[in-house]
Amino acid sequence: MNPPPHPNRAAFAAAAARRAPEVVALTQRLTAIASPNPPGDVRAAAHEAADMLRALAPGAEISLHETDPQVTNLVARIRGAGPGRLLAYNGHLDTYPVNEALPWTVPPLGGLLRDGQLYGRGVADMKGGIAASMLAFALLAEYRHAWRGEALLTLAGDEESMGPLGTKWLLDNVPGLAQADGVIIGDAGSPSVLRFGEKGFVWIEIEAAGRASHGAHVHLGDNAIDRLRAALDAVAALRSMAPDAPAAVTAAIAAARAISEPLSGAGEAAVLGSVTVNIGRVEGGTSPNLVPAAARAACDIRLPVGVPSARLLAALHQGLDVLPGITWRALRCFEPNHTDPAASIVRGLHQVAEEVLRQPVAVNMRAGGSDARWFRMAGLPTVVYGPTPHNMGGADEWVSVAELEAIAKVHALAGFDFLNGENGAP
Repeated sequence: MNPPPHPNRAAFAAAAARRAPEVVALTQRLTAIASPNPPGDVRAAAHEAADMLRALAPGAEISLHETDPQVTNLVARIRGAGPGRLLAYNGHLDTYPVNEALPWTVPPLGGLLRDGQLYGRGVADMKGGIAASMLAFALLAEYRHAWRGEALLTLAGDEESMGPLGTKWLLDNVPGLAQADGVIIGDAGSPSVLRFGEKGFVWIEIEAAGRASHGAHVHLGDNAIDRLRAALDAVAALRSMAPDAPAAVTAAIAAARAISEPLSGAGEAAVLGSVTVNIGRVEGGTSPNLVPAAARAACDIRLPVGVPSARLLAALHQGLDVLPGITWRALRCFEPNHTDPAASIVRGLHQVAEEVLRQPVAVNMRAGGSDARWFRMAGLPTVVYGPTPHNMGGADEWVSVAELEAIAKVHALAGFDFLNGENGAP
């Protein structure tokens, strides 16, 4: 039996509903400040966010942390009525490049609002999600007498560059963050799907060396492209690796399929539970009548929960090291990561999302990566819950205003419940 709701919850929920439309103006202010990565200069965006938070949450402790000449991170902190849990909201300030050469029909930084849709670079990934978390943080500040513990808001400067100067730096340096009891991230996704984990990845580069000769005299040469093809066949064979995933993860992927696949595409469930290989670049040769002496390729290998990178790398050594003329190296490597679907932050946000949306919400893994991996690798229970991205990285990127308002309410109510211990132990 669930405990009775906190006596201030109804008033807090009413305030969240009343203030939810503010998320549009907050997103517009953030969108107006360009923060493309590359080049990765987020300084102006960080200072703008700090000014916004000073007005939104009077009394909050706000600090800016420069970790690179162009990367500035923001930390905001509020304390409740007494000791308790620590909840962190996280987001990233950087966006894909604006790229004015794309066929934009709206000002890329204008934050145009039209027919219930908000346009501009980064509105979906992820300045809308940041705005939702900022509004949730402001509501918690207004009602700090009604909950216990601490709430942190951390805005990182380099998620698109994998996060070493942003979220990773924050985890290593911000007091208390690495001990957070729960983390909420408003990165792009869908209000209909809460994400509790994501696949890992290994990027590799393969080089093949051969011996040049004329194409009419192939017996005098060794074709580097043929050798590369054999290597790529060995890499593609990794798709058959069977994961050893926890039963709760496998069950969640299966249960989410009916809701998640119509949004993310048929086949998502199979992708989430298997190794995938994308051969993204192949180079080699100069002319059809010359046997190439060199060739190379780059591959993106994604790992499901249950296939650690060490196992994948061992298989690569076994399959590639024996091939003539082949050398290879790993360019990037991150582990698959997940939070137990039964964790308090997952169950609590799931309940609130269904309460706000008044419809079933799926609990699922995420195919792509995010800064959530840094928190999960540090052992922190973490969920990703944000708006649906439309044209992300392309022209006329947009997000639904109704979704932004729903995300803001969910972030706020889930935070309030979590800090009041409404969902049991972390």
